[in-house]
Amino acid sequence: MGREKIVAGNWKMNMNHKGASDLLHGIVAKVSGISGTKAIVAPPALYLSEFAPLIENHDNLSIAAQNVSAFENGAYTGEISADMLASINAEYCIVGHSERRALFKESNEAINHKIARLLQVGVIPILCIGETLEERDKGIYTAVLAAQLKEALNGFSEEQLLDIIIAYEPVWAIGTGKTASPQIAQETHAFVRSSLANLYSNSFANKTRILYGGSCNPKNAKELFSCSDIDGGLIGGASLNADDFNALLIAAQ
Repeated sequence: MGREKIVAGNWKMNMNHKGASDLLHGIVAKVSGISGTKAIVAPPALYLSEFAPLIENHDNLSIAAQNVSAFENGAYTGEISADMLASINAEYCIVGHSERRALFKESNEAINHKIARLLQVGVIPILCIGETLEERDKGIYTAVLAAQLKEALNGFSEEQLLDIIIAYEPVWAIGTGKTASPQIAQETHAFVRSSLANLYSNSFANKTRILYGGSCNPKNAKELFSCSDIDGGLIGGASLNADDFNALLIAAQ
């Protein structure tokens, strides 16, 4: 299909300023030798405005925010607007991460509003979807994933979403050390792609990058990334080490 491979590192709420700066410089030094794979780093919001200019001359490295407000602007203490992200040249933004859904009770409707804000200012959403272990064991995970996609993308045209990235993250595999087998991951990615085709078109679905997120690391990445419907990874813990992140980029080539 010619889809670009992407490895996105979600640093979550980790590292003080020095640690984050050292990590970024370590990644910058390594990605310059990588071709054919797009690298995205998502540091804590506090560091975005400082880090974005440091990578703007690297064609295969971009910066992402981990979250955005569902509100446009105004009296929302502590929130960060999409316009603020655009103003410091954040190219991407993660929305709908399972931790946001579980810990901060974000609904599909709220995620839909966040996507709308990002699209208004030209920031590309990385939409996370995923099921819990209970939902998979009950056999309802396909319905859960289809509903998350349909409700989060409700009201948007295919043209508006041409650059969107979907990240499938089985909640039961995030930070647990458990990983979906390549067969399970591929089957689920294929289902997600078919769901996008049902919502939009086969052409749109075939062009959309779908990443795997769920305890992906240098040891299992090559096998996962070689699956036909897996276009890279949304990486948590393994993105906090420049050597490991570089290994994942190589695995995606």
